[in-house]
Amino acid sequence: MRIDAHQHFWQFDPVRDSWITDYMAVLQRDFMPADLHPFLTQNGFDGCVAVQADQSEKETEFLVQLASKNDFIKGVVGWVDLQADTINDRLAYYKQFDIVKGFRHILQGESQRDLMLMPRFKKGIAALQQFGFTYDVLIFPDQLKYANELVGQLPDQKFVIDHLAKPPIKEQKIAPWREELFQIAQHENLYCKLSGLVTEADWQNWKKDDFKCYMDAVVEAFGVNRILFGTDWPVCLVAASYKQTVDIVQDYFAAFTEEEQQKVFGKNAVRFYNL
Repeated sequence: MRIDAHQHFWQFDPVRDSWITDYMAVLQRDFMPADLHPFLTQNGFDGCVAVQADQSEKETEFLVQLASKNDFIKGVVGWVDLQADTINDRLAYYKQFDIVKGFRHILQGESQRDLMLMPRFKKGIAALQQFGFTYDVLIFPDQLKYANELVGQLPDQKFVIDHLAKPPIKEQKIAPWREELFQIAQHENLYCKLSGLVTEADWQNWKKDDFKCYMDAVVEAFGVNRILFGTDWPVCLVAASYKQTVDIVQDYFAAFTEEEQQKVFGKNAVRFYNL
């Protein structure tokens, strides 16, 4: 099964979605399953994993509803307040929906950079483990050291880093991101998504070669058994088409074996998210 392991849906709300600035005007509209499905089909994908873009349980319910009407949505990564006193009750509620595979918090935007290490937050992550949910780690490179500590403290929890932790591709800088990636990759309970590459590059002037050293680092650090491919559609559209986003990673892996390609483009996602 071939899976796009990271994409989003939304009905655009300029107040709620204020992160979508005029500089990203291409994203200032609705993006729904009917918009995505043709691209999945044209690029040979059997399904996708829909990931939260808004920090509310309303967002989780929205994605669950979309999945109930579109069987190509194979999994949902929602949002829940991990620091709430009622976290166990909320996770028990979501456990009734087989489509909900895990949760994410937008840690990259938090002013407290080490929020993930606060006792209440860690308690919420530990609760995910009890219910069999995954956790998507959305961070910037400055937070890799905190994520390394979090992942190490919860060795039985399944984690995946979104977008390679957003290395500075536009500046073509690789240190210290590369060294910290290798450190965190030592934890076998952590996977990495090859996603969000184009959004960290020069949107108008990127070349495929710009991404090679970053993908080299991910493959060397994680190996082909712990890498998932995702387009980050529609966010990728600020810099590239859906097909261009796929082609960057597909061309890179063209020299790998068929089995290795199948792992990166689907099998690992199926295993990680229990699709």
